[in-house]
Amino acid sequence: MTYVDTAVGRGDLESDLAHSIPRRTLGYAEGDLASKRIVVGFGFWVFLISDIIMFSAFFAAYVVLVDNTAGGPNGRELFNLTSVALETGCLLTSSFACGVASIGARLRSNVWFHGAMAATFVLGAAFLTLEVRELGGLVAQGDGPTRSAFLSAFFALVGCHGLHISVGLLWLLTMVAQVYAKGYRADIMRRNLCFSLFWHALDIVWVALFTVVYLVGMRQ
Repeated sequence: MTYVDTAVGRGDLESDLAHSIPRRTLGYAEGDLASKRIVVGFGFWVFLISDIIMFSAFFAAYVVLVDNTAGGPNGRELFNLTSVALETGCLLTSSFACGVASIGARLRSNVWFHGAMAATFVLGAAFLTLEVRELGGLVAQGDGPTRSAFLSAFFALVGCHGLHISVGLLWLLTMVAQVYAKGYRADIMRRNLCFSLFWHALDIVWVALFTVVYLVGMRQ
């Protein structure tokens, strides 16, 4: 009787161990994934905050130097508010399309994701084209960044934002290619979330730039 009880006890113990090992392994895997999400999210927020600090420095330099025109034209004489409003409309709409793409990714819908990402790219490229044409026109008429401290600060601020848009468009193409090749894996979804945050942050920076540089500049 004692032998039978011992055998049964051993059988129960072996069964418990057999079931407990997969649970522990699964628990460790889930913990690793959660830790990776936290580390990636924290690191990317640190990057975004440092980027915003950099833009804040550019904004501060522009505000200090905006009146130093060296006898040259000021914002009222240079800015074309109609063109800038069109740029703003393109970027705001692209931000909306980027949000739709994020929803499509969560729903695992290729139609919504790829369609919205294509719209985001087209609108972002249209914004960048208008911005390059604006800056190129200023340089062509002799109002380049070397004309005055005001124009140096203006080109630095607007050009830095345009450079970020260019990087964002390349990142967008990379995300589309990764989803097309590998599907909606967890690591790709994290990268897509980081891209969305980056693109929306550029939208917020542009709203501040449009207000501080163009709207205020037209009243001077």
